[in-house]
Amino acid sequence: MGYHRLVLPLLISMPQLRPPVIRLADTVAAELEKRILEGSLKPGDRLPAERTLALDLGVSRPSLREAMHKLVSKGLLSTRHGGGTFVTDRLEAHFADPWQDLVKGHPLLHRDLLEFRQMLESEAAQLAADRATDVDLKRLDAVYAKLERVYSGEDLAACIDADVEFHQVVAEAAHNVLIGHLSASLMRVIHGHVANNLEHLHARPQRWDQLQAQHRAIWQAIREHRPRDAAQAARDHIEFVRQSMDDNAREEERRLSARRRAGELVD
Repeated sequence: MGYHRLVLPLLISMPQLRPPVIRLADTVAAELEKRILEGSLKPGDRLPAERTLALDLGVSRPSLREAMHKLVSKGLLSTRHGGGTFVTDRLEAHFADPWQDLVKGHPLLHRDLLEFRQMLESEAAQLAADRATDVDLKRLDAVYAKLERVYSGEDLAACIDADVEFHQVVAEAAHNVLIGHLSASLMRVIHGHVANNLEHLHARPQRWDQLQAQHRAIWQAIREHRPRDAAQAARDHIEFVRQSMDDNAREEERRLSARRRAGELVD
């Protein structure tokens, strides 16, 4: 009884803790962050006009403005005077920028990058085959059709862009935020290698056809919701890329060696 007589008055006299007040601007900022993380707002995208976005989110323009200021201070949005508000590439660039320089100076990193790409893309394909929605599959169909179309032509730059886009759509269909952003970052790092490899393969019709068949296998396995097959198709694709890059490097070394012997190059 003594204990209760001592403690009860203290409990009664203690101030009641109030739940934290959640500001509307914080809720709006969280919603915009979510859209950036999931990839529905991508780096470089311009946000809709303030009036339109406020109506879409069901908030006042002052609340929206405050939320946008918060994301600008975080570096996720940037404003251009008279030009609107844009999504930055902060989530990707902070990973990619230092690695791009390191890869240029350390060729041995190329193999490590391919191993990492193989792990990432096989997991992405497996998850996409399991989780892809009808909307994801519609996007995948569209980008695969584009890939098939440009691969049958001679525009190598269009082939590179379509190839990168295809793999990114697969990564986003995995519905894992980190996979989506790591994939985009990785593609920035290896873009030059993708370009060199596609140029090498484009000059070899049989191998070019093999590359198309690999993309088709990934697309079909995801469409038909076959996770294990999708993962294996992605692994096979990256192994083919690794082998073709090795072949390209050996061919280039043979060319240089021949030119040195002919006195065309001086070491």
